[in-house]
Amino acid sequence: MSRRAVVIGAGLAGMLAAAVLSGAGVDEVIVVDRDELPDGPEHRRGLPQGRHAHLLMAGGAIALEELMPAAHLRKRLLAAGAHEISLAHGMLALTSEGWLRRWRLDGPSMITCSRALLDWVVRSAVLDQAPGVRVRKAAVIGLTGSLDRVTGVRLATPGGDTDLPADFVVDAGGRGTRVVGWLDALGLSGVRERTVDAGLVNATRIYRVPEGAGRFPLTVVQPNPYASRPGRSAMVMPIEGDRWLVSCGGTRGGEPPADPEGFLRYMLALPDPIVGRLVSGAEPLTDVHLSRSTSNVRRYLEKAPRWPEGFTVIGDALGTFNPAYGQGMSVAAFGARALARELGRAELTAPGLGRRVLRGAARAVHAAWSSAISQDVHYPGVRGGRPGTADRVVGAYARRMMRAATGSYPAARAVWDVTSMRTPAVRMFRPDTVLAVLAGSPLPPSAEPPLTRSERELLRRLDRTGR
Repeated sequence: MSRRAVVIGAGLAGMLAAAVLSGAGVDEVIVVDRDELPDGPEHRRGLPQGRHAHLLMAGGAIALEELMPAAHLRKRLLAAGAHEISLAHGMLALTSEGWLRRWRLDGPSMITCSRALLDWVVRSAVLDQAPGVRVRKAAVIGLTGSLDRVTGVRLATPGGDTDLPADFVVDAGGRGTRVVGWLDALGLSGVRERTVDAGLVNATRIYRVPEGAGRFPLTVVQPNPYASRPGRSAMVMPIEGDRWLVSCGGTRGGEPPADPEGFLRYMLALPDPIVGRLVSGAEPLTDVHLSRSTSNVRRYLEKAPRWPEGFTVIGDALGTFNPAYGQGMSVAAFGARALARELGRAELTAPGLGRRVLRGAARAVHAAWSSAISQDVHYPGVRGGRPGTADRVVGAYARRMMRAATGSYPAARAVWDVTSMRTPAVRMFRPDTVLAVLAGSPLPPSAEPPLTRSERELLRRLDRTGR
């Protein structure tokens, strides 16, 4: 008997879910998206954060490879111009507790490129290698069926509303999902939602990499959530096409401006002006793009007292996070991996499948959510949360851990493992990690960024600020 699945959303979570469904033997997988998808690595309107910095952490990259091993997605990305950055020695990072040292020893890596490139590479691989997957341009306006079973989706089309039947539906519609309202229309009401909004504004501009600067490390000045003032940050990271993506972020009261002169002044006014100095001598290729769709939003769908068969939710539709922490793409991949795991154990129409997938995806969402809001609640003017006793205790330990990581390789390794999403946050509380944190850094704090001599000379040559 022929089986059909519908996936709502053609972003990273949706295309990975489509690949999983096809790989599990589903005959027809229709991915529905309201956008006209570009033929190449180009920005599309349905991704409000698409122009800003995106980091594919090591845990997310591993999940991608597991989901589509034959596609060799990491190799495809690197061949298309993406960069692989070692957290141990390929990055300059000023944290709230000081500069992280660069180690010659191994550490996890992350992949940097434009979000448009990553989506295009993944989408192309899925459509090339997953039989039966096709994309349909339409707006989903509801679910069909009942509280007992979802039987498809309702689409708004030029000719009027129409129903698209399906044996299984996956909502991977992202931050803009209407899933709570759709479920309410089926009779499932009272789903708890929570929003924690630090008021972050992102401002991003693309530059041409100056001659000789192609190997300059990814550079980031991180915000400080514990300073009782707005968080301000900046990053310059390499992307495809010999370009730098330069992004500033500021929470409520410290937002970056959109004009080019103000954008540069903002970077130069940070605790260290290195990002501003670096790009002051680079050629800008775009205007400054602003985005405000940055709040943490959690939909506790997995806690609903009932759940319809034939339906599940993954990715940003289940929870979104402040993009400053670089978790979203990895969490999307983890959600697709939860789908793959459950389909490996049961058929598409097996009772309880959708709810089991939902609960598996929610575990990754909860970990990322907890990490994000534990920092965001400390910023002035945050809406939706205040730091409680547990937040202060965890925050104090996290600060001490980061302080140790500025000069302790074991502490730094634990930080990398957690932030790269290779291991859960309990890694921070392993006995060896606790000992490293209590011992602190055996090296004095670095007052300046840990540049090599050639990097320092290059920065001096590029600097047009006179600093």
